[in-house]
Amino acid sequence: MKKFILGFAVLAQVFMNAQTKIIAHRGYWKTNPTTTENSVKALENAQNLKIYGAEFDVRMTKDGILVINHDEHHAKMEVSETDFKELKKVKLSNGEKFPTLKDYLKQGKKDKMLQLIVEIKPAKTKELEDELVIKTIKTIKEMKLESQSEFISFSLNICKEIKKAEPKFKVQYLNGELSPQQIKAEGLDGIDYHYSVFEKNPTWITEANGLGLITNSWTVNDIEIYKKLKNQGIGFVTTNVPDVLKETN
Repeated sequence: MKKFILGFAVLAQVFMNAQTKIIAHRGYWKTNPTTTENSVKALENAQNLKIYGAEFDVRMTKDGILVINHDEHHAKMEVSETDFKELKKVKLSNGEKFPTLKDYLKQGKKDKMLQLIVEIKPAKTKELEDELVIKTIKTIKEMKLESQSEFISFSLNICKEIKKAEPKFKVQYLNGELSPQQIKAEGLDGIDYHYSVFEKNPTWITEANGLGLITNSWTVNDIEIYKKLKNQGIGFVTTNVPDVLKETN
């Protein structure tokens, strides 16, 4: 009987580890030759890699256009303080045009198997954040990508506004200071924290899983850290090297 229980535990652990899914951080851009993060090409590369999903960053220009850009600035222009017609004059480093959310989603729609992990970046005011949420959801709905889209943000307000607008959407918080119990109380779907947060709080993954929350960690580029998180039962990892971690599986 003891052998059976031990065998079942081992199998359960193997199964749990096998379930850890990979998300490409800002797309799969560390290719040969290297492309540009948050580019349409990086999204296409992630689609070809056949992983769970690709994460990308959404910001809003001064004139209300939704664009894909991680930093507050594109070239030397602050995205939120610059009209799109000025921003688009500067191409990405791989030669692509500066992408709008619609550009990105058009590529995303070409592969229904890849989940689109939409990170909505914090804005300067609650009003701007709320507008950003409404416009992002509207665009996703217009393109009929609701079932293919999941959401993350460092802004608790943005996370809660998404759930308020569309309770069925999966929404995870990024900032790292809230416990799984607090996330559950806020009505969110999961935690998506830097791996160092889980190192400081080694019970959080187990607690979150027990509460039925999604568990994710970023930006996991080290194989040993990846293996440790898998052993703890992490559901997802977000990485700059999705090809490397995929081979580890």
